[in-house]
Amino acid sequence: MTSRTELGNLVSQLEKDVEKPPILSHGADIEPAGPNDRIFEGVPALLFGALCVAYTAFHLFVMNVYPVEQWTYRIMHIAGGLVLGFLLTAPRPWQHDTAETSFLTRFRLEWPVGLFAAALIFGTFALQSYGMMVKSQDARAVLPDMVTNGFGAALLIGVLLTLAASWSGSSGKRAWFHWSDILLALAAVTVALYLISNLGIIRMRAGTPLATAGDVYAALTGTLLILELTRRVAGFALVIIAAIFILYCFVGPYMPGFLQHSGYTLDRMITYIYSDNGILGPTTAMSSTYIILFVTFAAFLQASKVGDYFVNFAFAAAGRSRGGPAKVAVFASGLMGMINGTSAGNVVSTGSLTIPLMKRVGYRGQTAAAIEAAASSGGQIMPPIMGAGAFIMAEITGIAYSEIVIAAIIPSALYFASIYLMVDFEALKRGMKGLPKHELPKLAQLLRQVYLFTPVIILIYALFMGYSVIRAGTLAMAAAAMVSWLTPNRMGPRAILHALQLAAQMSIQLVAVCACAGIVVGVISLTGVGSRFASILLAVSSHSHLLALFFAMLLAIILGMGMPTTAAYTIAASVIGPGLIQSGIEPLTAHFFIFYFAVMSAITPPVALAAYAGAALAGSNPMKTSVESFRIGLAAFIVPFMFFNAPALLMQGNLMDIVHVSITAMVGILMLSSAVSGYCFGTMSPLGRLMLFAGALAMIDGGVISDITGIGFGLIIVLSQKRKRAAESGYETS
Repeated sequence: MTSRTELGNLVSQLEKDVEKPPILSHGADIEPAGPNDRIFEGVPALLFGALCVAYTAFHLFVMNVYPVEQWTYRIMHIAGGLVLGFLLTAPRPWQHDTAETSFLTRFRLEWPVGLFAAALIFGTFALQSYGMMVKSQDARAVLPDMVTNGFGAALLIGVLLTLAASWSGSSGKRAWFHWSDILLALAAVTVALYLISNLGIIRMRAGTPLATAGDVYAALTGTLLILELTRRVAGFALVIIAAIFILYCFVGPYMPGFLQHSGYTLDRMITYIYSDNGILGPTTAMSSTYIILFVTFAAFLQASKVGDYFVNFAFAAAGRSRGGPAKVAVFASGLMGMINGTSAGNVVSTGSLTIPLMKRVGYRGQTAAAIEAAASSGGQIMPPIMGAGAFIMAEITGIAYSEIVIAAIIPSALYFASIYLMVDFEALKRGMKGLPKHELPKLAQLLRQVYLFTPVIILIYALFMGYSVIRAGTLAMAAAAMVSWLTPNRMGPRAILHALQLAAQMSIQLVAVCACAGIVVGVISLTGVGSRFASILLAVSSHSHLLALFFAMLLAIILGMGMPTTAAYTIAASVIGPGLIQSGIEPLTAHFFIFYFAVMSAITPPVALAAYAGAALAGSNPMKTSVESFRIGLAAFIVPFMFFNAPALLMQGNLMDIVHVSITAMVGILMLSSAVSGYCFGTMSPLGRLMLFAGALAMIDGGVISDITGIGFGLIIVLSQKRKRAAESGYETS
């Protein structure tokens, strides 16, 4: 019998459970500080905030009110991003600061080196400011040689010394600017001043033997600053890729086969790259328009608390079902990832709430992190925004935005259905329950706030009505501010300024990686290696389209390692896209194929940024987590081959074809999820999983015979599993 003491303890515990407040999201869409971000206080915070507001407001003003010449706008976009990036980020994560053991500190060289570097950079800044002032008064004025050419070597030496000091010296206080970062920011402004004041002539001589010493030094310094900021905000992966491409310009004569080219001088290479053929080309065009526009839109949504609403709505809808927190992660991360723009950033924001709750109901740490990573990455393929991917694809391909969004509906539904089923099967295997009702937000109460979806609805409506992307995004921002007045979180002047500041901070990484990706695009254009890849894919596709697509998949994943989706897709599209299209694949299908694998590079080992972000939150092994996220997101590696074989999955064809392939594809995804999770009316044997997996792959073809074969395999496994379950139940009863 239960003792009175034990009964009292049980009642006390039940009372505590009843009193436990509901799980509510607060700040799910707040961008957390990075490991090497400064956290300003006092005067530095005000100064940095003012710079951020000015940066975002400048873009909105130019896009909506007063257009600026294209090159000038992009130069200012990159320079502003570099200034903010260097002021905000330290050279190393704070826990790895080397103030006590650094070489410069030990030998008392930090200040002499810093003063010499400061003299060089301030001097060149003064020269270019003078040049800009003269040119603004008379565009035909002839500037002294010291201003046009002589400044460059001093600027480059000053930047190199400053970088050496920042790498080997102390990072200073986290709440203050550091002198080395101020100098790097000033160097970025100096490069911009030179380029803008000499823009007319530079546009004609960039990438030619006519490029001057000033052009070369400015481009070299600007490229170096972009690489350094990319290293700080995105790690070494993209920097290494860019460095390999730069090296390829010089070692081309020694390369074998199709990789061989005649080689290029430093002058021609660097000035070509720092033009609209590379850094100032398509990647920066996108980051200075679509990306910063929708990052700002996301910041306005955050201020109106739409992100919290998404997460709370998902908890209310799915929290009580088995494995509830994991299903919440699927829904909430998909909605948040759609507007967020970066898979890893979405993992950190929503995963901070969902991952601990997944672990609480019985998921292993690495599984919880992997589910969050797979769902957050999937948000990038969810229409209508697709993390700005829909707009970039429309810009690259010339296909209408509305057609791209409609085409994305079925593939994204298949992907999220797969993750949901994997989560459900895992919960069934482990006998997991959901969260108690009293710990969840009330659905009826949240339904009364459904008007918070209004900004997204207005965005979609405006785009389908034929408004430009910029105008539609601006209207959606205004709608977010207006909707907030129906909530306790009203957006007044202070909140709007905060949203503008947040938008600038959120865009720093994207500005840096897009500019760095421009280096790769520039080298591809200069050397012609992209057309050589296209010819290889064309040759392979003449024997087998499937083999060509497999190679394209590998290239897209490799090129996307360590990059946000937008930069990964842009690079992959420039290398792979022409070859796939020349081989006879429709442009929409080819670019969707590339886009999916660029997105999935975030959960593909060995460089899986989204999975690593989740592992940090879950305290799990990063590599094991990345393998698990790859397993959970496996559908995204199958779906592109599905819509290649059955274009009706992209809404291409008649209604009967679309309905047919949608149903068979969903059945195939169900079989795939069951095979990967190893559960179908009970635990499956390895042979059963293999048969079910083969049946799922048979559904890829989209033909009648392959569909019958796949469904036949599925029925065999289902019947055998049900018979096995009935036998086990009978044995247990007897």
